[in-house]
Amino acid sequence: MSSLSPSLPPLLARRLDENGPIRVALIGAGKFASMFLAQVPTSPHIRVDVIADLDVDRARKACRTVGWRDEMIAATTFTDNGEDACAFDGIEVVVEATGNPLAGLRHARAALRNGRHVVMVNVEADVLAGPLLAREAAAAGLVYAMAYGDQPALVSELVDWARISGFPVVCAGKGTKYLPSYHASTPDTVWDHYGLTAEQAADAGMNPQMFNSFLDGTKSSIEMAAIANACGLDAPDDGLAFPPCAASDLQNVLRPSNRGGILRSSGTVEVVSSLARDGREIENDLRWGVYVVFEAPNDYAADCFRQYGLATDDSGRYAALYRPYHLIGLELNPSIVNAALRGEATGTARGWRGDVVAVAKRDLKAGETLDGEGGYTVWGRLMPARSSVRLGGLPIGLAHGVTLIRDVAAGDAISQDAVTGLREEHTAIRREMEAAFS
Repeated sequence: MSSLSPSLPPLLARRLDENGPIRVALIGAGKFASMFLAQVPTSPHIRVDVIADLDVDRARKACRTVGWRDEMIAATTFTDNGEDACAFDGIEVVVEATGNPLAGLRHARAALRNGRHVVMVNVEADVLAGPLLAREAAAAGLVYAMAYGDQPALVSELVDWARISGFPVVCAGKGTKYLPSYHASTPDTVWDHYGLTAEQAADAGMNPQMFNSFLDGTKSSIEMAAIANACGLDAPDDGLAFPPCAASDLQNVLRPSNRGGILRSSGTVEVVSSLARDGREIENDLRWGVYVVFEAPNDYAADCFRQYGLATDDSGRYAALYRPYHLIGLELNPSIVNAALRGEATGTARGWRGDVVAVAKRDLKAGETLDGEGGYTVWGRLMPARSSVRLGGLPIGLAHGVTLIRDVAAGDAISQDAVTGLREEHTAIRREMEAAFS
């Protein structure tokens, strides 16, 4: 279901006439946030009243970098306290863009306590506790939404389109650049894979640990868990396969194995790679895009696929719809507008189907301290939530600053009882998730 229905422009016009722009608090001033801020001067229907970041000077610099005039910056409140931003007078929507899962959980709950809708850019927080936050928001009559422009919300939109149209969803997900060796990548090696020097990346404000998460498979796992939880899709039992696949070949590769594809069953998530396993680039790749593979529910629909030129597999029953690009923060506004004007989310967690568990990047020894997403010690592997619960797996969102009490071999998932240093408030989140959704 499109987030950009024809009803929005007249709703926005009436809103501006009667109550002025939608008032927003932004928490976190990194790359995603900067891209959103770049759109604010040309979005008269949105006003950012307060920006929270641990480095207030960085936040002001971000505004100047994206083209804010001095008077806009002067009219905006800057703070280093995200919870204060949530309580700022008159705010309607809080955009959480820190990337820190525990901070995201704290800020989302502060926003809900203050009667604010939440747009959760922080997918790490969404995977850690999104189903809980969505339930709390609904109980308060508020919206808890994925961020439009980021891949999970865009995939959710495609899945909604397929289901509302009556097409069974076979698979949904995104593309990325992947080779198996990337799981061992660290912040020291990440820029080699992107074709950048460390100096070039620093000049562009690119965080090596965050960008390493995109490369080592963690971010893909997190995003697929979010999609599984929002769309009621399954996480593969063995984790993501990252099959090399062109956009034009989605319907052939991502169909059940008994139909010639790679899937164990229909109704799952998967990420396709823009690289063949030997490192060759695939023509017509989907590195920046998202997709849904769907099935004709009957012979007549399959005939219509053919008559209207839809590319299908050799059976004529499986087809794909894809979007080749996503613009993350540049297209965040629909989430804000839908929440404030229609009380609707651009995707939201509806259950707990997928989880992301910390896996050793190398042989780890007792006494080593884990450094979390995109770091030197672990990467995050997608698995079904039921499997994670059975394992007692350590969520990637809690795998920072905790210490191993026993050795873990490279490639092995880490359980919560293998570490010390987990705080009670954090393990309570896991117990709450298990009690509510297992």
